[in-house]
Amino acid sequence: MLDQPDTFGSALRRARTGAGLTLTQLSSLIHYSKGQLSKVETGRKHPTPELARLCDGQLRQGGALLALVPGRSAGRRPRSPDGTGPPAPQTLALPGRRQVVALGAAPLLGLLPGAGPPGPGADPADGTLLDVSRALFDQFRRLGQTAPATAVLPALAAQTQALQILAARCGPRTARGLLALSASYAEFAGWMAQESGDDSGALSWTDQAVALASASGDRNLAAYALVRRGLIAYYSGDAAHTVALAQQVRRSHPAPPRIMGLAAQREGQGYALAGEYGPAMRALDRARDLLAADSGDTGGPVLGTTHLTDPVAMTTAWSLLDLGRAGESAAALDREMAKVPAGALRTRARYGVRQALAHALAGEIDHACFLTGGLLGDAHTIGSATVGLDLRRLARVLGRHPARPSVRELSPRLTSVLAPARPDQ
Repeated sequence: MLDQPDTFGSALRRARTGAGLTLTQLSSLIHYSKGQLSKVETGRKHPTPELARLCDGQLRQGGALLALVPGRSAGRRPRSPDGTGPPAPQTLALPGRRQVVALGAAPLLGLLPGAGPPGPGADPADGTLLDVSRALFDQFRRLGQTAPATAVLPALAAQTQALQILAARCGPRTARGLLALSASYAEFAGWMAQESGDDSGALSWTDQAVALASASGDRNLAAYALVRRGLIAYYSGDAAHTVALAQQVRRSHPAPPRIMGLAAQREGQGYALAGEYGPAMRALDRARDLLAADSGDTGGPVLGTTHLTDPVAMTTAWSLLDLGRAGESAAALDREMAKVPAGALRTRARYGVRQALAHALAGEIDHACFLTGGLLGDAHTIGSATVGLDLRRLARVLGRHPARPSVRELSPRLTSVLAPARPDQ
């Protein structure tokens, strides 16, 4: 007779008995009912990805159980990085002078060539313009921490285009600096597009950033673009593509230690999403060494987060939850969240939701509700699509405990934050 294909239920039973655990013991470890586990093992109930992660992590299966969950990689998928992606978003059209003022680039207009006579023999945008533009970029990054991505994105588009207009009217040295800064604006616009829930727009902005960086003589942003694409793949649930994009940086793009470190960090996240503990931890260890070797002296804006004192420690804590190790993740996230600045609302909401989720999956429902209650205001303010994914995941976990007073009290607020805004709002 032909061998029957392995099912999640049969593999779970084999792993559980191999670990010497009864259904009752496993149910208490992963905080699912014995009856639900029994139905999953006998094939009467399909496992959720959440249950599969917890079982895989608790039984140390290295992703083998997770791989048996039907359709677990379903979700939004990124476009292929082969040039067949969507056309550039409408905001990339060159704005006129009036549009630039309306969208927030007014501080640059007084320095536009033609706005006033430059000094004899001077580069029209030398020094002052670059300094002003860089200072504005820092302000926009701060604004991105406290305002909805949809509100920040139009102004970033205007700045990106205004700098290109200026570069076309300047001398070569300043033009290169302006184009490089324009690339940074475009890369940040890509992140804001993803936060708005527009993956296609995020990829278009990332392509634009690479083109601008190349025009300025900087080839490194092409490598970082793969790291950004990896994040989109990660949030779509595509572990294999996340790892492949990160490894492409290592194999094909000689880049500074920071970019290589960020790529290794993304590779670790991809392996964790697949449930592969060993490869995930090795990639994160490599990321820690590479980021420690980064001098930070690039002359331009810092790539990646600037609000985490130890980004690898936070990413490790985040990844432990993907690996089904909720208790370990909760303890690590508690430590790292204490270090995040109070004003970094987007960062606090992103990791705070995962902190609450880790506690919920570890069976600490009341504490998870307490943590969630303290971050819903920030989550509502920033309007992040990626934070929303984990909030919905958290809502599903808390929904398994409808009789808990803390869940009943939190539920209306959580539902309100997750409800899509009406067009007239």
